[in-house]
Amino acid sequence: MIIKIKVKPNSGEQDIEKKEDFYLVKLKSVPENNKANLELLKILKRYFGKEVKIKSGFTSRNKIIEVND
Repeated sequence: MIIKIKVKPNSGEQDIEKKEDFYLVKLKSVPENNKANLELLKILKRYFGKEVKIKSGFTSRNKIIEVND
């Protein structure tokens, strides 16, 4: 399954909101040294209960994520 993610780093809380055509993910980490991407993968794995990986958007706030079925 492929999903669209919009990341809000350095927000002070962790949260996932399902919007109409994407997920808004709030992260505590700052977007430096890959910290926000690692936190994103960790929170999405917990949310979906499956392995996830970033397909595109490594340096962008808008990302495409693959959730393995």
